[in-house]
Amino acid sequence: SPSRPRDGGTCPCRVSSVLNRDVKQFGKKHMFDASEETCWNSDQGTCQWVTLDFPRTVKVSQLHIQFQGGFSSRLCTLEGCRAGEELAKISDLYPEDINAMQISFAAFQVEETVLDKLKITFENGTDFFGRIVVYHLGVLGERL
Repeated sequence: SPSRPRDGGTCPCRVSSVLNRDVKQFGKKHMFDASEETCWNSDQGTCQWVTLDFPRTVKVSQLHIQFQGGFSSRLCTLEGCRAGEELAKISDLYPEDINAMQISFAAFQVEETVLDKLKITFENGTDFFGRIVVYHLGVLGERL
């Protein structure tokens, strides 16, 4: 089975926004803490995003995202690059928003791509105000 190339503790991660700038309650670290109780909650606005800067080059094979129902994204655009290069599009992913109460889990096979940086842009959100809520973000693959 594929190993995890990173976790939130070792991989610098940036996000587009945090709801009410309340990093303690809704910050990016909550996507990687393996808790069902905590999440990253973006602020309002279209095209929220997450970038991951891997400490070492990785070959990504799968992406796992767990959204709050009603606060997910109908389209996720993946971009990646090697160190010092410009981001280039890898693929489009289409998560399903199961219902407004449920947490929906999406696992995507990604065409194996070698990269040092990954950007996930959440386009076409299901929330009227563009907020995205992610309980878990996992990238599977191997360190090179």
